[in-house]
Amino acid sequence: MEFIHQQVALVEKQLAFVATDPVDWKTYVQIFSWGVCLFESYLLLRQYPLYSKKEPPKALAEHFTPEVFAKSQAYGKDKAQYALVSGLIKQTLESVMLHYGIYAWAWGVAGCIIGMFGYGPEYEITQSLVFSFVTYLASSVPLLPLSIYQTFVLEEKHGFNKTTPALFITDMVKGWMLAIVIGAPFLSAFLYVFKWAGDRFIPWLMGFLLAFQITMVIVYPTVIQPLFNKLSPLPAGELRSRTEELANKLKFPLTHLYEIDGSKRSSHSNAYFFGLPWSKHIVIYDTLIKQSKPDEVEAVLAHELGHWYYMHPTKFLVVSQLHLFTILALFPAFMHAPPLLRSFDFPKHVSAKPPTIIAFLLYQMIVTPLEAVVGICMNAISRRFEYQADNFACMLADQLNSPDMADMGDRLGRALTQLHVKNLSTVWVDWLYSAYHHSHPTLTERLRALEAFRSAKAKKE
Repeated sequence: MEFIHQQVALVEKQLAFVATDPVDWKTYVQIFSWGVCLFESYLLLRQYPLYSKKEPPKALAEHFTPEVFAKSQAYGKDKAQYALVSGLIKQTLESVMLHYGIYAWAWGVAGCIIGMFGYGPEYEITQSLVFSFVTYLASSVPLLPLSIYQTFVLEEKHGFNKTTPALFITDMVKGWMLAIVIGAPFLSAFLYVFKWAGDRFIPWLMGFLLAFQITMVIVYPTVIQPLFNKLSPLPAGELRSRTEELANKLKFPLTHLYEIDGSKRSSHSNAYFFGLPWSKHIVIYDTLIKQSKPDEVEAVLAHELGHWYYMHPTKFLVVSQLHLFTILALFPAFMHAPPLLRSFDFPKHVSAKPPTIIAFLLYQMIVTPLEAVVGICMNAISRRFEYQADNFACMLADQLNSPDMADMGDRLGRALTQLHVKNLSTVWVDWLYSAYHHSHPTLTERLRALEAFRSAKAKKE
């Protein structure tokens, strides 16, 4: 650990100016946050003309009727318009909050609130919790109309919304309650690590965050998700038999096989697995079961098991930990920097001893451009993993010596196409837009890769 602390100290020394020089950080954040927003708007404008195409790519022509393709294009166009407008509205709100010093105001309000109960500024964690609640309300309530529009206008218009107004409100209240029950203790512990470890917080904080992530892997599907959706054992039948047989052949530690009522809120479909290394659970959306044949669902699950086989979740966790370490290694230079807080309109008595939550919040705003670049790299890694999982499904017949799985690649291609058709997913995608936004390759890219896998396999035979 001493080596880590020495390297962090060197970085902090290089960034020593942050704690002494009066840099106009607020203007910097405004410029770069708007830069990211306008770049994302530019990507949408690059993508938008593709929604005017009248025919799908040749590889998909046989799968889309003219009517379905027209619906897909209309849905994509409406989503793009919504994304463009909502992105600009969100950025404008963030800029207004920065310009008028709402964060400094919220910290003062939090201090007044805890003062009413006899707590002073020495109770920094308590004030931080109230501050988080105040800023959440200030930033989320004005955007509530956007969420309502997306659910009850956009998704409703294209036949995907199944959420009732009562369910929408119930979900929102449940989300608030979870933020209190889980978010408040998490934030308290997060801030306590800084208080306890001081400037040597990095290894301890990373350990805490890793433990929290692992805990949530267990808690979210078993405790949190059932608050919103019903998970039921997958009924006996062809799909269950196929899934259990596949898991058994791969020695996948399947403990439970669930069907989830995704249709309760939307007609979009999906499947995933979760759990610890020795106990895994597979969840299949009821919409996927209704939209696809059992052998096609099996192919989708074969793809998901490919992620497990190649340890993609673990690899992605390692990458994310490296990313987290980089972010935390830069933070000490911003942790005790009065000029930073003064730049964002915090009063001198607060800036003199920066509260950890304030310093970390402002630091996150400053590294926004870096995070945009990191997001592109993460998408590139994710897409590589998707290709590997597709290839895994194609090669299952050879790997398991199961001739009945020889057509798994064909089945996966049909399933992916069917999912795109049913979900009215966009099939014409600009390459730069995809690189920035998509963690999965486009459908045409995946079908092309599946064909290449099959051709390479045929040549070997």
